[in-house]
Amino acid sequence: MAPALPRVGRRTVEALLAANAEDLRARSLVLVHGQYASGAPPRFTVTLDGEARRVHVRDEASVLGVVAALHEHRSAGASSDVLVVTTGVDDEQLGWDVRGRAVRRKTLTVENAEVVLQRFGATALDPRMYRERWLLEALVEAEPAEGGWPRVGGVLTRDAALRALAAERLGLRAVHGSGQDGQVTLDADTLLAWSHSPAGPRRFAELGSTERAELKKWLAEVAGPAVPVLLSLAEAGLGHDALALGLLGAALRNPGAQPDTVLALGGLFGQVMPRRSELAVFTDAVEGTLTRWIADARTSQDARRRVVAVLDRADELVGKAGLAQGLTASRFLPFSFTAQLRRTVAEARRSPAAGEAALADLLGHALAGLRPDHIQAAETAVRVARRLSGHESAVTSVAAAVRAHVSDWGWLDRAITVLWAGDPDGDLETGRDLRALYEQARDLRQRLDQEFARRLAAWAAHATAQHPDGCLVVENVLDTVVRPLSGQAAPLLLVLDGMSSAVAAQLGEEAERDGWREIVPRPEAGEAPARLAAVSMLPSITRVSRASLLTGEAASGGQSTETSGFTAFWKRRRKAAALFHKAAIGGEAGHALSHELMTALSSDAVVGVVLNTIDEALDDGRHGRGTTWSLADVTHLRELLAAARSYGRPVVIVADHGHVLERGSRSDAPTAAADGAESARWRTGGSAGEGEIAVHGPRVREGGGTVILPWREDIRYTGRRAGYHGGASLAEVTVPVLVLLPAGEEAPKDWVPLPRELSTPSWWRTPVTGAGNAPASTAATADQPAVSEQPSPARPTAPSESAKAAESRPSARTEAGPPVAESLGSTVVSSEVYAAQKEYVRKAPEAKVVAAVIDALVTAGGTMSPAALAAAISATGRVRRNIEGFVATVQRLLNVEGYPVLGFIDGGHAVKLDVPLLREQFLPNSQDDGGNEKTDEVSSREEEKA
Repeated sequence: MAPALPRVGRRTVEALLAANAEDLRARSLVLVHGQYASGAPPRFTVTLDGEARRVHVRDEASVLGVVAALHEHRSAGASSDVLVVTTGVDDEQLGWDVRGRAVRRKTLTVENAEVVLQRFGATALDPRMYRERWLLEALVEAEPAEGGWPRVGGVLTRDAALRALAAERLGLRAVHGSGQDGQVTLDADTLLAWSHSPAGPRRFAELGSTERAELKKWLAEVAGPAVPVLLSLAEAGLGHDALALGLLGAALRNPGAQPDTVLALGGLFGQVMPRRSELAVFTDAVEGTLTRWIADARTSQDARRRVVAVLDRADELVGKAGLAQGLTASRFLPFSFTAQLRRTVAEARRSPAAGEAALADLLGHALAGLRPDHIQAAETAVRVARRLSGHESAVTSVAAAVRAHVSDWGWLDRAITVLWAGDPDGDLETGRDLRALYEQARDLRQRLDQEFARRLAAWAAHATAQHPDGCLVVENVLDTVVRPLSGQAAPLLLVLDGMSSAVAAQLGEEAERDGWREIVPRPEAGEAPARLAAVSMLPSITRVSRASLLTGEAASGGQSTETSGFTAFWKRRRKAAALFHKAAIGGEAGHALSHELMTALSSDAVVGVVLNTIDEALDDGRHGRGTTWSLADVTHLRELLAAARSYGRPVVIVADHGHVLERGSRSDAPTAAADGAESARWRTGGSAGEGEIAVHGPRVREGGGTVILPWREDIRYTGRRAGYHGGASLAEVTVPVLVLLPAGEEAPKDWVPLPRELSTPSWWRTPVTGAGNAPASTAATADQPAVSEQPSPARPTAPSESAKAAESRPSARTEAGPPVAESLGSTVVSSEVYAAQKEYVRKAPEAKVVAAVIDALVTAGGTMSPAALAAAISATGRVRRNIEGFVATVQRLLNVEGYPVLGFIDGGHAVKLDVPLLREQFLPNSQDDGGNEKTDEVSSREEEKA
């Protein structure tokens, strides 16, 4: 049997023509020993010696066929056209009549080495390539149609040839693109991404067996030991599931994996089933790649869809093979995330400590960053568990109660809203446990509202603006809070109609994130700074509370009353003033704010703006079951803050009253029938029933000075809406007040900063690892407001000293000087791993600055607000105004291989350092301070990597 003829393609023909260009000046026939590839173009154009010449290719198996092709060409073709005939007929059979017209007067033999040399523009080939016929043939066959092979200009090395061949055969350029040098990066990341492309694995499976085996061998050398498993899956038609199968390989990390698990996994891998050690390497590579993809997915919808597709497919395979039992601890699978979320909420019901441990596991799941709503529900469950297990709260006075509400109980209201919304996926088990925590928290708040209502009725009988009995009343806010700020730059007063303490807490956090700093009047010696809160008029409705706020006296009325009263108040104090409502706020096309408002802001006048978004959302349910409010949710708020910053104005954000939310009622009818109902949450006439309180006195501006107010949030006298106000609950009567300055600006005299660590209750914050976490007492008293737990000074401080301590307390332990040699921060920045990381970060911060960041976070228990972290950095002599950008740079230094050592949590309102992971990445051989063994968390991470 005659040997098979060499296959000749277009590129081979072009190479032969280029090599014989000089002979083709006089001849137009080229005889080639071989068979022209089916599907190759029979006609094309080449450039020879600067002249474009048309090429006709014929494949003929006999002498007659060759002769006929020659005659047809001579009679029909142009004189410059070239005829190429591929044939298996030998020269003796063709005779001199045909050969005499051909280039070199003979049939040309295809030398693949010469063709490769010519097509790469090389001067020589790696000697090893002459012994690898498969490689030369593949390079001749696979040359790209567009642009051909890259020109090397020197010796074509075997590695360069294989790199080019792999990129073309696998279609890697279409998946990954090329680097600046035109080369495709060949690593496990690239190949795993390729496996997820529509046609990538199939292209490899369609190659010849020799070529597949040799490419697999070479790619394992250059791209890592995970590649053979990946390519074996591609050969078996499982390449599209390679990533999902790699995740399932984690089931065999446990040496005690059940035989059923091994068999089930083997069923999914089929004949490809690798050895356990090979599977472990492959699983590690897949998890590393997905970790990076998930990081990209936080900012890219395309990346998110890619990640979700892989993880959903992995979940599907888990169910198909019955592998759930062996993969409940997976850091990647959606079903394991759901299981860990269930466990976190269930454990939180059992005890705060158990909930915190389960939450730590949940936060270590790779999907935590992609499912913020689920994490919010879990964190809230743990926070509420901490609060419920803490001290007993009591209402001892109205003044103490509103301060406690804005600093503690209002945060519980915020948590209750999240618990009420339930599990974002509607999981029944998680929802049941969230509901149980909701009921407990709601019972606590209802008891406090009942106690407050009794105190409020007694207080309202005699309280006035002149004699408020220790309270800041809403009509005194202008004189007590806003006027002292007007000494240097006129303030901007933003009235957020209906803003509750829970909403104020969220807006305050985001304002800090946007570069604002909250300030409060300097407290008395020995007291900690605390957020301001006022008491509304009664009933707590817009007509009386907002009018009283803006006129500076007990009043009632609409916009005209507010505008004239606001102007008159400041005129008496020799200040120009302007107040803007609704239609006067928005600008024309191309302008966010009206010309009149911007003109007022650029002047020396005190400017007030009333924003109705929150109150209107309660009326029409526009915010739905949303659990959060942001600056962007309040129409015009972000634009007004930006304008205030540009004009150097301090900002006061204040409510006129708060609100309660509709929870649970399915009927549009009133929940309580009563005579004299004037609004949803107040009435006149009759006597107070269950859940109500009768209130009278000079602060009651409706009903002739006597009204009946419900203190229970589920009582309403009108149809159902999203929320209500007017009643006697703390959430309605408490008026939160936020005073903001642009970060970096000096606080006015007798005002001090309020860092987030002081405005947030201790039970809300992440507890200090290994330290006690007993919350500060928030039992409300007339003289001592409920405040967050703070380190106690060694001696009572003078007011000025207290202010400084409050501003810098989160980093007090690091301000004494640079980190000492024994500190964790200095040890990390001195490590070899840190030095290697620093090579890849342009303009990396000084080592002492990074060490200060680490030590400050360690001292604070791993979590700090951006403002407090900036203060810690300033102790090194380096002021960081763009703290977010700085943290991003430090993340590149500390987050080795994408592991989240440092990052933002809580929607970007706090910076968290994972101390055990930091030690594992930078100090793998270090021991804990307290013993000779690593922490359980580090050990578990090592087991995952084993």
